[in-house]
Amino acid sequence: MTDYYDSHDGAPDHDARQPDREHGMTRRQLIRHAGWFGGAVVLTVASGEVISHIADSRGTNAGATVGAAAAGTGALRFVQVSDSHIGFQGPANMDVAGSFTEAINQVNSLGFRPDFVMHSGDLTHLSTAGQFDQVKQMMAGMKTDRVFTVPGEHDSIGDAGRAYRRTFGAGTLGDGWYSFDTHGVHFIALVNTLSLEKLGHLGNDQIDFVRKDVAGLSSDTPVVVFSHIPLFAMYPRWGWSTDDALKVIALLRRFSSVTCLNGHVHQLFTKTEGNITFHSATTTAYPLPKPGRAPAPTPQVVPARQLKDALGIRSVGYRQGDRELAVKDQRLA
Repeated sequence: MTDYYDSHDGAPDHDARQPDREHGMTRRQLIRHAGWFGGAVVLTVASGEVISHIADSRGTNAGATVGAAAAGTGALRFVQVSDSHIGFQGPANMDVAGSFTEAINQVNSLGFRPDFVMHSGDLTHLSTAGQFDQVKQMMAGMKTDRVFTVPGEHDSIGDAGRAYRRTFGAGTLGDGWYSFDTHGVHFIALVNTLSLEKLGHLGNDQIDFVRKDVAGLSSDTPVVVFSHIPLFAMYPRWGWSTDDALKVIALLRRFSSVTCLNGHVHQLFTKTEGNITFHSATTTAYPLPKPGRAPAPTPQVVPARQLKDALGIRSVGYRQGDRELAVKDQRLA
């Protein structure tokens, strides 16, 4: 099955009254950077699991299944969960703690022990101390060696992320960014949810951190970048972009394989630009509309029996020597 957004639904609209520069990018840059709607994400459904990939120019998969990618010894396997919104109360999901518990159980039932789990933001809904404590205790039940996080905008309400950093910021730099290496892969975790007007924002300090962080890496080092808000212009009208992301993207162009994993949009989407592949993750809380198909990105109420179809987790495998990571998105249903 192939799913895509056409230019009428997914392309950023430009009004004749708008200035030549929009959110720090020229129109030409924005249009080129927002060209994701022309490339289809391919969703293969089997036994209730959704495997997403992009077909390359030769018509082959951008990655095999996680199991195949991890078939060799010393392979890397990790899991991404996102947007648990612990503390949300509303008809879109009356029990977000319950659905997040199901996601944790699914992580623990994958048939392998992930090397780590990354939560890509909006751990909480209102960034209260109680909500942070609750989600931390819940994630402690994941059968994995390490748990990493990046904050979402819901994790920074009213205090510029201080409560988030008290709970999850140990060992991080600045406003919570950091990097680490494992299995020959270099990982960078970025924070683009603090200086929000409309779009995500990284800031000069964080961009300088990335510049220094990757300076000593060889160009054949696989790089994986985590952020909450997309680093590509998925739909700027709804804030689904990062205004200064191109400065970081420019620093990553020299690497042969770069994968950017984000949350925030509560739905699967994949886009490839040269050596860089962007994967937006789904949520464990509630669905949001597809770009342009609603007045605003508000929680969507779906029939109870369909909710789990919109929620899920992502497992990723990498075998040294491969060019791409194998990304597998699995529904809670």
